[in-house]
Amino acid sequence: MNKTSINKDVPTPCYVVEERLLRHNLEILRHVCDETGCKILLAQKAFSMYHYYPLIGKYLNGMTASGLYEAKLAYEELCSKEIVDITGSKKKCENHVFSPAFPEKDMSELLEICDHIVFNSFAQWRKYKAQALAAGVECGIRINPECSTQEHSIYDPCSVGSRLGVTLANFEPQELEGITGLHFHCLCEQNVDALEQTLAAVEEKFGKYLYQMKWLNFGGGHHITRDDYDVDKLIEIIKYVQEKYDLQVYLEPGEAIALNAGFLVTEVLEIIDNGMQVAILDTSAACHMPDVIEMPYRPPLCDSGEAGEKAYTYRLGGPTCLAGDIIGDYSFDKPLQVGDRLVFGDMAIYSMVKNNTFNGMPLPDIIALHEDGNWQVVKHFGYEDFKVRV
Repeated sequence: MNKTSINKDVPTPCYVVEERLLRHNLEILRHVCDETGCKILLAQKAFSMYHYYPLIGKYLNGMTASGLYEAKLAYEELCSKEIVDITGSKKKCENHVFSPAFPEKDMSELLEICDHIVFNSFAQWRKYKAQALAAGVECGIRINPECSTQEHSIYDPCSVGSRLGVTLANFEPQELEGITGLHFHCLCEQNVDALEQTLAAVEEKFGKYLYQMKWLNFGGGHHITRDDYDVDKLIEIIKYVQEKYDLQVYLEPGEAIALNAGFLVTEVLEIIDNGMQVAILDTSAACHMPDVIEMPYRPPLCDSGEAGEKAYTYRLGGPTCLAGDIIGDYSFDKPLQVGDRLVFGDMAIYSMVKNNTFNGMPLPDIIALHEDGNWQVVKHFGYEDFKVRV
């Protein structure tokens, strides 16, 4: 992002998504598709800025949802439309959906707008089997290979007592008639070595059933567009699975699609001294970047360092009444002043989709930064957006 050209003018707080960086990620993902014949879907749970769905549709194969509303968004903004691929050919994008349990009231509408539906249990499959097959939808079962490769239990679907996916002990091969695919989602911000380990567990426990399937979904959590990700190894793994089992591989990353393509621009409102310098911003960790509180997570900040690394260290916090509304401790080459603009990176993913209006905090504007350097407010939020939620 060209900080000097946009930082002075945009309203704060705001999320800025840079089209050039988004396209860079899409080109990497499209390369994987072209080399393997796999299909890659956008997991909307990480990035639902539908302003960019037409662009994403040019490169990828569709969308995946976690329930009715995401599925409707995908259908309305992309999957119901004819898209021109980057090759110039016309195509329609697929619409997939998974939920730990589908409400009966949602199923009819889901089956009208989705072409793939993944069930979390055989009980759910039996409940909706006739309805789903009558609608002509491809049906799958989510499996749990019970192989943990990460340290964040909140994001580990393979942890003990997980509610996500069918374990081998609960797998019902006699119920596979009508099931055309299996799905596993076990990773979180990980490299290809974690996929390799997980896939080995999948093959050991469920491999004999893969020969019966038309497709296998590797889920998300693959940081494919990160600089150190081994893309060549991923391509090798996808080819191996597709050739061995004669099926279609899907991947559904969310973060990888918009990784490092977005920013949060904020302004310093006040500076106080309480044993250390504390800068209060017009953005909130609790409201606008919830992963800071959940993980914990320290977002990158332009032109800053770790606490004590540069000459002037500040604790950055939000304006809410929550004592823990702290973004983190950062250092700078010169003292901060009221009115200074700060730009946080990695703010396209899990920000707009998770933010909230606690304390009546205004939601940040959503801005698209075009490749010609011009920017556009694609969504502005006001008082009514707060009022309608309470």
